[in-house]
Amino acid sequence: MKADAGHGVSVRIEACGKTFADGTRALEPATLDIARGETLVLLGPSGCGKTTMLRIIAGLEQPDRGGRVLFDNADVTAVPIEKRNVGMVFQSYALFPNMTVAENIGYGLKIRGTAKRDRAARVAELVALTNITGLEDRRIDQLSGGQRQRVALARAVAIRPAVLLLDEPLTALDAALRDRLRGELDRLLRSLGITTIYVTHDQAEAMALGDRIVVMSKGAIAQIGAPREIYFRPVSRFVAEFVGAANILETEIADGQLRLPGGTLAVADGVTRPRAVAMIRPETIGLVAPDAATLAGRVDSVSFIGDRQRVVVSGAADKPLTIEAPNGTTIRAGDMVGLAVAPEAIRLLPDAV
Repeated sequence: MKADAGHGVSVRIEACGKTFADGTRALEPATLDIARGETLVLLGPSGCGKTTMLRIIAGLEQPDRGGRVLFDNADVTAVPIEKRNVGMVFQSYALFPNMTVAENIGYGLKIRGTAKRDRAARVAELVALTNITGLEDRRIDQLSGGQRQRVALARAVAIRPAVLLLDEPLTALDAALRDRLRGELDRLLRSLGITTIYVTHDQAEAMALGDRIVVMSKGAIAQIGAPREIYFRPVSRFVAEFVGAANILETEIADGQLRLPGGTLAVADGVTRPRAVAMIRPETIGLVAPDAATLAGRVDSVSFIGDRQRVVVSGAADKPLTIEAPNGTTIRAGDMVGLAVAPEAIRLLPDAV
């Protein structure tokens, strides 16, 4: 939660589905509670329904019959966006090119009739908070992509919205700038304490920003949980493979062991099913001497990627396994290696074969 959680409103989406006029089912009926001051991330591939859900919360789309949107238990389903007190940041930022930075930030306050002196004070506060001091008199076409993103954020929060809605606001930026601004955005959201709903297809963004993550697939909610829960305890194969890298093994289980071509791996006590789909994250696999492990294979390739090495090992399972190893590990293609995995690092998924 944000440091001063309690600003904004709680949001409840109740049985909200969306079917468009041509019959396209964009969103299955979904119910979701978002706490006051929480940052909730809607994560999923293109076309999974996350932007449709955001637009329903904003008031840009109406849910199918029977669906309701509530802010602090007040039904706002029929309330238009301009009366919901929401702030929005889009991929394109939608800034006014004929206005200066300060005029863009203060625009919402101006149309609400805020006094000029109070408006200037609020703009100055947000300029400092978003690290764009000195740019107040510049026009939008004189700004970099990162600066435009900061202006869009400042404009969205200037009106002190009850809910802040962000639709992939970092997508248009290059990778290095996106990584840097992700940290700045996290700091800004936590300092403001506004209830925030953030749409992205980027798992790193979701993990870094979300108090909770809603993983979506084919118009439905696949899983809801804290970032660590989503990553380490996915409830389905889809979530396991979509969120982070994962080795997925389809295998027999006997005497508490996964039976694999290169040996065995112990699973947690109490597992009785004969077959399973198992997930093992690459960073949870340790490389040891072949005779020091119950599972072994041969190194296919080693890729140095800076802070770690990516090692691909064949022969241990029915498909090559990917391991994230420390960058100081000395290993070469062709080496035989043992693979050590703690039982608690093996997640058995319900999609049994």
